[in-house]
Amino acid sequence: MKLSDFDYFLPEELIAQEPAPKRDESRLLVLHKNGGELEHRLFRNIVEYIEPRDVLVINNSRVIPARLWGEKEGTGTRIEVLLLTRRDEHTWEALVRPGRRIPPGTRINFGRELSGTVEAILDDGLRLIKFQYEDEFERVLDRLGSMPLPPYIKKQPQDPERYQTVYARHPGSAAAPTAGLHFTPELLKEIRDQGTSIVPVLLHVGLGTFRPVKVEDITRHRMHAEYYEIPPDTARVINETKAKRGRVIAVGTTTTRCLETAGRHGGELRPCSGWTDIFIYPGYTFRVIDGIVTNFHLPRSTLLMMISALVGRERLLKAYEEAVRRRYRFFSFGDAMLII
Repeated sequence: MKLSDFDYFLPEELIAQEPAPKRDESRLLVLHKNGGELEHRLFRNIVEYIEPRDVLVINNSRVIPARLWGEKEGTGTRIEVLLLTRRDEHTWEALVRPGRRIPPGTRINFGRELSGTVEAILDDGLRLIKFQYEDEFERVLDRLGSMPLPPYIKKQPQDPERYQTVYARHPGSAAAPTAGLHFTPELLKEIRDQGTSIVPVLLHVGLGTFRPVKVEDITRHRMHAEYYEIPPDTARVINETKAKRGRVIAVGTTTTRCLETAGRHGGELRPCSGWTDIFIYPGYTFRVIDGIVTNFHLPRSTLLMMISALVGRERLLKAYEEAVRRRYRFFSFGDAMLII
């Protein structure tokens, strides 16, 4: 398949620059896989489409203040560092700008309490950076780092917690699993109270999720690996749900990558952890999920390709055309889709 097959027209003013005033008051486009019917609702109406025998699977990763600004030692050149994957206590894979000026051996100072030395250039132009600090790294990062918002969002939100899900628990992501931003504690309680199980997985969002596709033949694209975990209780509940013919509804593409990685060999889902570089595009057979809660994705992105695999490219792009016509808000702080 061609990269150009996943393009669509989006007016710039539909790119959401801030979240809805209340999380569950964003709009919800419901797309039915069988038949392709569309419904236009509010997100809080999602409870009407989730049945007691279903299971809702969430990604409880938490975004860290992964963007750092420093100066190249010796020249004072301003350097942006985006932390992506932690290798060990002191070492991270990072995206560095401007990268061409940062060879191995470069020392970057981020103030008196933090510095880093570039140890190697990795695939995709990433740098391996070993940091030096005295306090706990997480505390230093809280003081010096900032929320790594996507480049199409031009300002930081007034409340940084609006770029975290209400169930975020485990720090490690460089971007939010944004499909979950619409849930409130009250809405989650309403879903549980009707008998639906809600279980967590973990996938730390890194370069694999938002790295652009640069090849016209999408089958040549290679995903960057991201760390994931599926706890024992989550595997058990999903298997029980499948046994009683309930649906597994994933909240977001990151949750989907996690589940489909674990289930790629078929059979019962087992608790596991590791690194996934799974790339899902049309032609893929889903083995675990039956539906998905998701946001509207960038043209030509791997996320758009994944959703196309679930519902069909033409059907999805028609739904996106309707969303544009009805002035839905797109991308991270935008509105949501439910595909069932």
